[in-house]
Amino acid sequence: MRPHQRPQDRPPAANKREASAAAILRAVLAHGPVARSTIARLTGLSPASMTGYCTELIALGLLRDLPEQTQSNGVGRPHLPVDIDTARYVVGAVHIAVPHTTVAVLDLRGRVLAESRIPHQDASAADTVRRAAGTLLDLLRRHSAGATALGVGVACGGWVDQETGTVVEHAMLGWRQVPLGDLLREHTGLPVHVDGHSRALLHGERLFGAARGAGSVLHLFVGNVVEAAFALDDAAHYGPRSQAGLIAHLPLADSAEHCPCGRTGCFQASVSERTVSGRAVETGVLTAHDSAHDFPALLTAARTGNQAALDLLVERARLIGQGAALLIDVFNPELVVVAEQAVMALPPALAALRAEIAASSRTQIDATTAVVPSSFARDTLATAGGSAMLDVLYRNPLAVARSSGR
Repeated sequence: MRPHQRPQDRPPAANKREASAAAILRAVLAHGPVARSTIARLTGLSPASMTGYCTELIALGLLRDLPEQTQSNGVGRPHLPVDIDTARYVVGAVHIAVPHTTVAVLDLRGRVLAESRIPHQDASAADTVRRAAGTLLDLLRRHSAGATALGVGVACGGWVDQETGTVVEHAMLGWRQVPLGDLLREHTGLPVHVDGHSRALLHGERLFGAARGAGSVLHLFVGNVVEAAFALDDAAHYGPRSQAGLIAHLPLADSAEHCPCGRTGCFQASVSERTVSGRAVETGVLTAHDSAHDFPALLTAARTGNQAALDLLVERARLIGQGAALLIDVFNPELVVVAEQAVMALPPALAALRAEIAASSRTQIDATTAVVPSSFARDTLATAGGSAMLDVLYRNPLAVARSSGR
């Protein structure tokens, strides 16, 4: 499989075999520790096929046998449950934001084992990747506990071509046609899989978070950049050259914010962290000492009782809800997941988001239950990077594990 080839591009025979192994691995991820008989029921595979695949996945180090367990009432044959083996492998994670790069190590259940943040300080794309690679290799040496790195997942904002691993355009970073996957692979010697960060977080939500088992999911990421991703029956939509989800210039009716594109009311210009932080300085909520782009300072002020700071973030959440309602009307998803710091941390912001969606959307969505904050409040950026790699693993476990050389 080419480094950035999607599963649907593989030969049919490989698809069928890989799909069976992936179904088993994901069943264990969702329900493990779990008995083999339960896996057969969950996946619909015959007991013989399921046993063969389990044996292979155990040999590859992706599953592990646990000690025999008897039935809870002491009657019946003991069963030998299996679980995800989190000791043999780890994955690296790189998330490139506007002000900094987050580098991390995750286990196969998506748990963050170690994390480091690198300020950009006007570094070039090449320098950013080089520093991220060095930090990642150091984290792997110090925190992998002897486990083998299966590869590196990279999440980045802007227009990211997932198949080629290229950042086609990221206006805020000033990047164009940056071969991110190739550069990081050259510096680390590891397989690298790159994706846009809203899609990467969508993968994480479907594997480890609130979207597990949902039939259709809309994911909305709001930071300095604003992006969306949509999945139907576990398949994220990419579109030609992975351009799906570029919603920065979606118009908001209640905003007159000027956008660099020359128009007013564009989604990203209206609600980005830079915009709301600048507004906080203009209105005296933040001082010049905090800097015009210090969104964490604004969030801290709101969390510690500053009503003006809270009001700014609640109004921002309302505008986000207005944009989300437009997307909901297009996709009619079963579940909406919003990754935005205030929505995750402040109940009034979440309430404002849900209320605006309920008021603005023409669908019958129940915003109180179907609109939820990100499952990864503490580790959003690290999880985004790691999920770009873990999604590939849980779709192609045989190919990924074998390519590790073990």
